[in-house]
Amino acid sequence: MEPIKKEKTFDAVKMMRGIRDKISVETQNMTFAELKEYIQNQIKDSKLETLKK
Repeated sequence: MEPIKKEKTFDAVKMMRGIRDKISVETQNMTFAELKEYIQNQIKDSKLETLKK
């Protein structure tokens, strides 16, 4: 019996690599203080801010 092959509609690995590459480009020359501020701003601008309450 052959396994059923299902067509992928979403590639999580590809998406994660794209996000990681984008963040790397945006933060590559930042100091630690700048990186910390960048992360805080990203959290503030996202839906993650509401999760920590």
